Amino acid sequence: KGKAKGQKGRKITLKIAKNSIRISFDGGRRLDLSKMGITTFPKCILKLADVDELDLSRNMLKKIPSSIQKFQKLRWLDLHSNQLEELPEAIGTLQNLFYLNICNNKLTTRNLPEELNLLKNLRILNLGLNCLDSIPTSLGALKELKEIGLFDNALTTIPNSVKKLPKLKKLNAKRNPFPDSTKEEQHSDSIKRIETLYLVQEKDLCCSCLKMCQDEKDKLNELKNVTPSPSKKPSFPLLLTPNSSAKDNQEEWRLR
Repeated sequence: KGKAKGQKGRKITLKIAKNSIRISFDGGRRLDLSKMGITTFPKCILKLADVDELDLSRNMLKKIPSSIQKFQKLRWLDLHSNQLEELPEAIGTLQNLFYLNICNNKLTTRNLPEELNLLKNLRILNLGLNCLDSIPTSLGALKELKEIGLFDNALTTIPNSVKKLPKLKKLNAKRNPFPDSTKEEQHSDSIKRIETLYLVQEKDLCCSCLKMCQDEKDKLNELKNVTPSPSKKPSFPLLLTPNSSAKDNQEEWRLR
C-alpha cells in the first residue's frame, strides 16, 4: 500500500526544496516548487518557512494545511492550477502577503475562508477559474487591493464593497453568468479613472496665471502644428539623370 501511495505524486525532500530556492528580482528568496507533480503539501518545506515567496502552482494539491501560517514572512503565494477545494482559515495570519493567486482550482464560495479579509496588505488577488457563485462582501475590507480576478466563475453579481475599493485599478469578471450581458462589461471594466481633471475655471484665474496658462497652451499647440522638415535628398552627381527629375510622390508616376 505504501508503495502504491508513493506513486501518486512526487516526494519532495528537504534537499530538493533547498535546491529549488531562487533569488527574485527584488532580492527576496523564492521557493519554486511549481510543476513538480506534488499531490500533498510537503511538510519538509516548513523548515524553509523564512522564504519571501512560495510557488506551488501547477501541481495536484487538494489541500493546504493550517501549518501554512508558519510562513510569516511570506509576501507572495502562488497556488494556481491545482485541485484545491478549500483554503485553511490560517491563511489569514499571513499579514505580509501582498500577492495571492488561487486561480484555476475547485474553490466554492462556501469553502472560501472569511479570514481572507484579514490580509490587510494584499494588493493582488486572483480568484478566477473556480466555482464561486458569490463573492463575500467582507473582501471589501482589503483596502490596499489594486487588482482582483473573478473571471470564469458562476457569479451573478459583485458586491459594491468590492467594486468600490479605494485603490482598485483592475477588476476582471469576464465570462460569468450575469443576468444582463451589458452588466458583464460594466463589471469587467467597472473601475473608471479620470484622465483629465479641471480644478479651476478660467474666470477664477488671475490675469498673470491666466496668461501663463495660455502661453503654455500656445507652446503646446505650436509643437503640434510643426510639420517635419523634408529630409535632404541625397546627391548622386555621377548619374546621367539628376535627382530633381524624379517625382517626390510615387503615386504620381506609378503605372496605373
